[in-house]
Amino acid sequence: MADDRSRDPSPTGTGEPALADGTYDALVVDATSRPDGAVGIELTIVAGPAKGEVVTVVALGLPGDPLDLLGVPATLTVVDGAPSLQLEP
Repeated sequence: MADDRSRDPSPTGTGEPALADGTYDALVVDATSRPDGAVGIELTIVAGPAKGEVVTVVALGLPGDPLDLLGVPATLTVVDGAPSLQLEP
């Protein structure tokens, strides 16, 4: 899987993580190419206390068209405020 990192996991730009440390089941709801070659991936959390939250991570090194990611299930893991994303095959 690609090395996935968020440049600012905060939805408000404050530097505070959008989600507490933990593992979250998620679904890709949007994905767009960025000028720097990265892909912005919007995820909605589908279970647990954060269900319904929408977060964005920035992924590097993903092949193909970002729109092919729409509807793909994923696991988002947050450790020390840093997200890691595993997309389902």
